[in-house]
Amino acid sequence: MPTRHARTAWDGGFEDGSGQVELTDSGLGTFEMSFPKRSSEDGAGATNPEELIAAAHSSCYTMQLTALLGQRGATPISIETSAAVTLGPDPEGGFKISRIDLTVRGEVEGIDGDGFAEAAEAAKAGCPVSKALGGVDTITLDAVLETA
Repeated sequence: MPTRHARTAWDGGFEDGSGQVELTDSGLGTFEMSFPKRSSEDGAGATNPEELIAAAHSSCYTMQLTALLGQRGATPISIETSAAVTLGPDPEGGFKISRIDLTVRGEVEGIDGDGFAEAAEAAKAGCPVSKALGGVDTITLDAVLETA
């Protein structure tokens, strides 16, 4: 498997500086970031590490889930996963990611609700990004099999 790269360029200090994060391998974009925008409710038109982690986690989880469903003989029609990443104070000082909430809705042929729930939990445990985020205190999963 290949190694992936991103690059961040930053000017200024923590509270008054700003930067850009670039997805260098794919070339899909360069995104603005700053601490004031990071700590705003709506992101103020910039991304932040937590949003990028949410994107990484939701995409990796979805790929893992579709692989596990296929191994069970099921056929995914559509899977939609969202991840909410919470940054909070660290009792040891500074900040830390304290919680991630995964929500997945799937339309899948050839599996019942219990089988979908089992695959969803296994994907949460087995996806490489979930494993990398092992230091997060709480990772929840809300998984529902929907019918067409």
